[in-house]
Amino acid sequence: MRAPNPAKPAAGRQGLSAIDKRWLAAGFGLWAVLALPPVRAALEATLAGHMVAQIGLLAVAGWWLGRGLGPVRAGEAAGFNRFGATGVVVAVFVLAFWMLPVSLDRALLEPAWEAGKYLSVPALIGLPLARSWPRLPPLARGLLWANGVSMLVVMGWVYREAPVRLCNSYLLDQQLLLGLTLWGLGVAVAAYWTIRAFAGGPADERGDAAGQAPATVAGGGGRRNRAEPSRTG
Repeated sequence: MRAPNPAKPAAGRQGLSAIDKRWLAAGFGLWAVLALPPVRAALEATLAGHMVAQIGLLAVAGWWLGRGLGPVRAGEAAGFNRFGATGVVVAVFVLAFWMLPVSLDRALLEPAWEAGKYLSVPALIGLPLARSWPRLPPLARGLLWANGVSMLVVMGWVYREAPVRLCNSYLLDQQLLLGLTLWGLGVAVAAYWTIRAFAGGPADERGDAAGQAPATVAGGGGRRNRAEPSRTG
């Protein structure tokens, strides 16, 4: 009986690649920069900076961390995150929570809420999206983008038309500015995806959501590719 060759690593136990490690370093680095008191104070000085810039950048840090965990494989977390639905639902609910005015107020006034924001946004928004988005079918991705644009427009309208301050920590002019920012962001996202719809997206987004290559012919007795001309004797 032959002993296993120790020089060959077992399947599924490969370490992180150099690119994965760079993504991890970028994610932790961005998170650390955002946690610096001067940066945190500058972003939280305005309501638009707090909701759009700070929370958005924290989510980006989580996305980069998720990218640093390696490629998304077809069988990854298949038991509870089939087609990426669970991860996306968690991310959407956590994002909606941190877009509430009362959540922003509590984060400014209570250190425990501030720490919770810095931990939950990367870990429960950015990272789950990075691991779940490639697993989503193209139709589901389109629906999420459409709902995201409509949410930005509706939230912008709410902040613009509210007769009173929704966030006690910010003045009314900051609330109006946030409304305009959300509208502008919604228009920018809609314009971007409209252009992509006519120009065509990258080839990797037209493939399988789990990152599997389309089936072509192997050799031997496998199926032949339709594009391969038949050989006649």
